[in-house]
Amino acid sequence: MAVWLGFILLVVILLALDLGVFNRRAHVISTREAFKWTTLWVSVSLLFSLFVYFAYDRAWFGIGEEVGHPARGIDAALTFLTGYIVELSLSMDNIFVIAVIFSYFSIPKQYQHRVLFWGILGAVVFRGIFIAAGTYLVSHFDLVLYVFGAILLWTAYKMLKSGAEGEVHPEDNLVLRGFRKILPVTRLIRGQEFFIRRNRRIVAMTPMFVALVVVETTDIMFAFDSIPAIFAITTDPFLVFTSNIFAILGLRSMYFVLASLLDKFEYLKYSLAAILGFVGLKMVLLHPLHVELEEWVSLTVILVLLTVGIVVSLIMGRKEKRERKKREGAKKTAPNPSEIL
Repeated sequence: MAVWLGFILLVVILLALDLGVFNRRAHVISTREAFKWTTLWVSVSLLFSLFVYFAYDRAWFGIGEEVGHPARGIDAALTFLTGYIVELSLSMDNIFVIAVIFSYFSIPKQYQHRVLFWGILGAVVFRGIFIAAGTYLVSHFDLVLYVFGAILLWTAYKMLKSGAEGEVHPEDNLVLRGFRKILPVTRLIRGQEFFIRRNRRIVAMTPMFVALVVVETTDIMFAFDSIPAIFAITTDPFLVFTSNIFAILGLRSMYFVLASLLDKFEYLKYSLAAILGFVGLKMVLLHPLHVELEEWVSLTVILVLLTVGIVVSLIMGRKEKRERKKREGAKKTAPNPSEIL
C-alpha cells in the first residue's frame, strides 16, 4: 500500500508543479519548450524504471512477491518500459484526434495546454478505475485474457482498414449532446474559463469546456484499446498502472511536439496495428499454451516495429516529395498550347 500511495503522491506533485508553477500563465507552447518537457517526462519515466528495478529486486514494501508477478528487478524494469512504450505508441492516434478537436472548436493555442491538463488529470482517474476493474477480472476470470486478446486483434484490423482523418466527428459525441441539454454553449472563447457564471451560478459552457468533454470521452474510448494491450504484457497491477500513467502524463508535451508532424508518419499506423496484433496473439495463442516470452523479446519486437514504421514513413515521404517536385518541374517546362503555332 505504501508504494501505491507514494506513486499517487508523486503524480499529484508533478501535476501541481506543471499547472501551478511552470505553466501558471497561459501562453503558446513552442515546439522547443514542448520538446524540453517531453525530454523531462521521458527522463522521469526512465528514472522510475530504476526504482522499479531495485524495488522488485529487493522486494521493497513486499512488492513483486505475488504469484505471477516479476520476481527479478531486471524483468520488472523491462516489463515497465515495454508497457510504457506500448502506451506511448498507441497515444499517437490520440494526439491526432486531439488536434482535430482543437481545430473543430477553434481553441487558441495559448489555452490548449489548460484543456489538455484537465483532460490528462481526468484520464489518470479513469485509467486507474479501468485498471482496477481489469485487474479484478483477470485475477478472477482467466477467460478475460482471451477477450482482451480478441479486442486487440479486432482493433488492429480496424486500424488497418481505417480511413483516417475524416472519421473524427466531435459533434456526434453522445456525452457532449447530454451536456448541451443541460447548459447552453457560448460561441466565443472567454479566456481560460470553462463556464460562464452570473450571480455565482453557472449559466453556460464555453467551447473550452466542450473541447475538454470531447477530449476526455475520446481518451476513455482509446483506453479500451490500450489497457488490454498493457494486460497482454503483464498482469502486475502496479506495473500496469505506473507504465500507463507515466505515458499519459507525457502526452501533453508530446502533443505540442508531434501534432504538426503526424502527417509525415503515414505508415506508422501499420506499425501500431502490428504491435496490437503481436500483443493480441500473445494472449490468444501463447497464454493457453503456457508459453512465456522473455521480457526483452517483447520489448525488442515492439521497438523494431516502431522503428520500421518511422523509417518507412520518412523514406516514402521523401520519395513522394521528390516525385511531386518532378511533376511540378515538368509542368513548368511544358510548352503552353496557346503559344504553339
